[in-house]
Amino acid sequence: MCGIVGAIAQRPVTEILLEGLRRLEYRGYDSAGVALLDEDSKLQRVRSLGRVAELEKKLEQSPQYGVVGISHTRWATHGEPAERNAHPHLSNNRVAVVHNGIIENYQELRKALTAKGYEFTSETDTEVIVHLIESNLVDGVSLLDAVKQSISQLTGAFALGVISTEEPDVLIGARLGSPLVIGVGLGENFLGSDVQAILPVTSKFIFLENGDVATIQRHQITIEDENGKTVEREVKQSQACSLESDLGEYRHYMLKEIYEQPQAVQKTLEGRLGRDDIKQCIRGENVLETLAQVKEVQIVACGTSYHAGLIARYWMESMTDIPCHVEVASEYRYRRQAPRKDVLFVTLSQSGETADTLAALDKVKGLGCLASLSICNVDESSLVRESDFSLLTIAGPEIGVASTKAFTTQLVVLQLLIGLLMQAKGDKTEKVAELVTNLKKLPALLEQSLEHDNAIEEMAEQFIDKNNALFLGRGDQYPVAMEGALKLKEISYIHAEAYPAGELKHGPLALVDSEMPIVAVAPNTRLLEKLKSNLEEVRSRGGVLYLFADKSAGITQQDNIHVIEMEQVPESIAPIIYTIPLQLLSYHVAVFKGTDVDKPRNLAKSVTVE
Repeated sequence: MCGIVGAIAQRPVTEILLEGLRRLEYRGYDSAGVALLDEDSKLQRVRSLGRVAELEKKLEQSPQYGVVGISHTRWATHGEPAERNAHPHLSNNRVAVVHNGIIENYQELRKALTAKGYEFTSETDTEVIVHLIESNLVDGVSLLDAVKQSISQLTGAFALGVISTEEPDVLIGARLGSPLVIGVGLGENFLGSDVQAILPVTSKFIFLENGDVATIQRHQITIEDENGKTVEREVKQSQACSLESDLGEYRHYMLKEIYEQPQAVQKTLEGRLGRDDIKQCIRGENVLETLAQVKEVQIVACGTSYHAGLIARYWMESMTDIPCHVEVASEYRYRRQAPRKDVLFVTLSQSGETADTLAALDKVKGLGCLASLSICNVDESSLVRESDFSLLTIAGPEIGVASTKAFTTQLVVLQLLIGLLMQAKGDKTEKVAELVTNLKKLPALLEQSLEHDNAIEEMAEQFIDKNNALFLGRGDQYPVAMEGALKLKEISYIHAEAYPAGELKHGPLALVDSEMPIVAVAPNTRLLEKLKSNLEEVRSRGGVLYLFADKSAGITQQDNIHVIEMEQVPESIAPIIYTIPLQLLSYHVAVFKGTDVDKPRNLAKSVTVE
C-alpha cells in the first residue's frame, strides 16, 4: 500500500519526487522520505514521520539537490510508524532502496546479514533488501547483477527502486507481485507504483511484468524478464487524467465524492444503454459468444468491492437462471477449488492493484474457467491488463480512503453485466428493458437522495458518544447494511457490524439497549413487513432505531424511532439509492468526532499487500 516514485534526469528531481508522493499519499501516510545522489554522487537522505507535508518542511529547512533519486510514502506493515522505519533505507551509504510489498523470509535473511556484520536500524523487512544488495556489490558485480542476486533470495512480493553511489547514472526497478511502472520522458525517465504519480512529467508508460528487472538511465531503458532475457515491453500512451486536487466548496474529498455520484453514474452509463437494451460494452475478444456459454458466475473482491459483489448475487439470481457465488479474495486465494469450466470469473477492484484480488485471478487461470472479467476504475491497472475481459467504471479519481462513488458505479456496471448475460442467452428481453428503464432514472434519483443531507447531519449528532452500532437490512439491502457499517467503523472508529434483520433473535438481540443505535434501511419491497417485525423486536427491548425508509412504508417517527423518509424507487436500483444516506451518516458522524475523514488511521486507499 506504500507509494514509490523515482527519477533520473538532467534537471533536479526533488520537486518531481515530492509531487509524485503527494499524488500517492492515498497509498500510505505514516511516513515519507527521499534519497538523492548529489553532484558528488553521494547519497543524501531525508525522512519524516507523518504526511508528505512534514517531509516538505524538512526539505525546505535543509534543501537537497540531485538528478537521480527515489522516494517513498509508507503504510506500516513491519515496524511501527517512526522515522527509523521510513524509506528509503540505506546500507553503508552506498545503496538506497524503496520497497512496496512484504518479504516473508526477512527474519532468516536478517540473521544471516547480522552475522556478516551488518547493523539494522529499523524493524522493517525492507532493510534486509538494501543490505543484501550492498553485500553483493562488495563482490565487485554491477548494480543490476547485485539486485538480481538479491531478489533471487527473497520470498514474498515486492516492487523496488534502487540507486547506488557505485553507478550514479542508473536507477533500477524490479517487480514481483506489487505493481511498478516506468515513465518514459525525453532525456529523463521515471519510476512509480502508480501512473498518477508521474503523470505531471510524462504520459508514456511501460508496465513492468512479474519478474521484470529494469535498468533505467536518462536515454535508455533495458528490461530483463524473470529468466534474465532482455525483452521489449510496449510503451503505452496513457489516457488517464491527472488527479483533481481541488476540493472546491467541500470540506473533505469524501463529501465531494459522495456528491459526485450522480455524475459518476451518468458517465458510467453514457453510451452503454440503448432504447430498451444494453450495448456491448465489455472489452475483449468474442465477448458475447463467451457470455452465451456462462453457466455460473464467481465474484471475488475485498472490502467495499466485496459488498458490491454480494448485492450483485441477489440481482444475478433473481434476474437470471445463473448461479452466482461471492467470496473474499484473501480467503479464495488460499482455498482449494474444484475446476469449473463454465464459470465466468469476475474480479472487482477500485484500483485494480489489490494484492489478494490479483492473486485470486492468477490462481483461477489454472482452474480452466471459461473467462475472467475485471470490473475496475483504472484502465491501466494490473487487474485489467491480466484479465480476459474488462468492464470499466467511470467514477473518476477517488481520493478519500473510504470508497463511495467507486462502490455505486461498481453496482451500476454489475447491472450492465447482468443485462448483457441475459441478452447473450437470448431471453428475458422484458427484464432487460425494465433494467434499462430503471438505470436511466438512477442519476436523478441519486440527486434526490442527496437532498436529505441536512437531516442526516442532525441525526449524526446522536452518534457522537456511542461506541457501538448495529446495521440491519433484508434481502439485497443486507449487503447495503454491511457497507454502511464498514463506512462508520472506517472513518469514525465506532465499532459497527451488520446483520440480516431476520437473524436478530439468533444472537444480536442480546446486545440491544438504549446505548447502541440500530440503523436500518427499509425500502418498500416484498420484505418490508418482515423487516417491520424485526424492528419491533428491537423497539420492544429499548433499542433506539434510526431508519431510512420509503415514505410509503408506514413507519412513523416516535421517541425511540428516528425516520428519514426516502423517495419511492424501483426495487432493482434501491440498493444503490439507499447506500447514499449511509455514506452521509458515516461522514457526518466522523466530522462531529473530529477524525481524519479522508485518511483514517491505519488504513490506505490501495491495498497492494496481503
